[in-house]
Amino acid sequence: MYLISVNVGRSRTTGDLPGTGGSFTDGLETGIDKRPVEGAVAVASPGPKGTAGSGVAGDHVVDLRHHGGDHQAVYAFAREDLDGWERELGRPLPGGSFGENLTTSGLDVNGARIGERWRIGTDLLLEVTAPRIPCRTFADWLGERGWIRRFTQEAAPGAYLRVIEPGQIRAGDPITVVHRPGHDVTISHTFRALTTERALLPTLLEAGDALEPRLREKALAYTERQKEATGGPEGRRETADGHQQAAASTNVPV
Repeated sequence: MYLISVNVGRSRTTGDLPGTGGSFTDGLETGIDKRPVEGAVAVASPGPKGTAGSGVAGDHVVDLRHHGGDHQAVYAFAREDLDGWERELGRPLPGGSFGENLTTSGLDVNGARIGERWRIGTDLLLEVTAPRIPCRTFADWLGERGWIRRFTQEAAPGAYLRVIEPGQIRAGDPITVVHRPGHDVTISHTFRALTTERALLPTLLEAGDALEPRLREKALAYTERQKEATGGPEGRRETADGHQQAAASTNVPV
């Protein structure tokens, strides 16, 4: 397992951003256009969400409300998954095409568990926190019809990570999984819970404090609403043999 490339992007506006076939809203400013860089790149905790951007030196995050901060300091995507999309889309997708900071090889990024830790090179230690959720900027950047739906159905979104120990990394550095938690809450599982299979949300709590705080709040809120919906007399019904069972609850908002 190793790092194919470290990718950074500077803030650019629509007029200066040809993209890879997309059509952006006029005047949009974004840092999604990330490209491989040579040499060593410093990675460190950027600071709280809402006030800080990327943890990768030289990488710009424009939308601080939805991106960046300590729990989204670094975004990783597997080269193997990019290759799969290349075949499906029929176009080249170089490292950084999906806005990822790290393009990896040989690492099961989507099978990584929340709280899993990766050593990259000799110094940097990262911890898996959350999946990437596709947004309109991502869809406009790719310029593919129905992109958000297609990406969501694949359930292979790549992983956000926080910085446990800062360090410098460069293309070619080895990646070692140094800690793998005992639970089964993977990036793919978490993504499905947040998008297409909301009934999985309570299971995310098994990841404990390693789960990104906002995701933990969603999982807790859903769990509490489920309890309210099934815990009272109005949420229970009798079966033919006189036993009571919880009534099914669907579309519980989070």
